[in-house]
Order: sequence, then C-alpha cells, then structure tokens
Amino acid sequence: MAAEAEVRDELHRLRARVPQLTGALAASVDGLVLAQDTPGVEPEGLAALTAAALGVALRMADATDRGDFRELLLRGEHGYLATYAAGPSAVLTLLAGDRANVGRLHLEGRRAGTRIGELVEAAAEAQPAPAARPALKPAAPRTRTARTARTITEPTGESR
Repeated sequence: MAAEAEVRDELHRLRARVPQLTGALAASVDGLVLAQDTPGVEPEGLAALTAAALGVALRMADATDRGDFRELLLRGEHGYLATYAAGPSAVLTLLAGDRANVGRLHLEGRRAGTRIGELVEAAAEAQPAPAARPALKPAAPRTRTARTARTITEPTGESR
C-alpha cells in the first residue's frame, strides 16, 4: 500500500505526542497489519485479535442499538488497550501504560484514527482499478431441431 509509510509516520508522531504509549498499530478490519510501532508485541497477532475484538464490538453495538463502532477501551492490570475506528476499512490500536491520561489517549487516538482513515481511503482511491477482463465472444445462438422418434425393432429368428 502506498500509504504505508505515511501511516507509519502518523504512528510515530502519535507516540511522540503521547509519551505513555507503549505501542501503536494500524490494521485492516480483517486483521492485516498496515503499519506498526509495537516493540515487544507480535504485530500480526495483535492485528488478528484487534479484528476479532472489532467483530464482537460491532455485534454488541448493533444488538444494543448503539450505532456505528467508534472506539473500544480495555483496562488491564498493567495498562490500557484502546481501539479506534480509522475510516471504514481500518482500525487503530494503541497500547498505553497504567498511568496514561485516558482523556488524552482518547483525544489523540480519535484524531490519529481519523487521519489514518483518510490516508488509507486516499490510497485505495488512488490505486488503479483492476484491468477489465476481455469480453468473451458471445456464443452463437443454439437452435433446436426436431428429433425423430426412435423405433425399436425386435430381433427376428431367435428362439427362446
């Protein structure tokens, strides 16, 4: 993807703005890593788990009539994991220490998610459409001819 370097730069800028961040990952909604800055965390696994969590969050929001997915916050014993919508085809996942300012995390995460969504969508629009497959020559129309009735003849001259 052409936007990969720009998305990675956005992740680095985000980590510079929020010093309590310990990792940042942008992934497609189906769990493929777009860009990452996650030292000590396996990015492919985190992207896959993010996609799974997104699926559950979407179903929960739908079941409770809460509207479109915006964000998901998980607080663990050692810190926070926050996932933000990044346009219709990507998500941003942030890892933060337990002393992180959650308000600042949300503010910067939402902004970065919006920016990453714009970058991903612009890259998708800039990619050329797949080459059209050449049209097949239409088959000649088939005509039906009347079938002649089959006649069954009994063998003659045989005795049983």
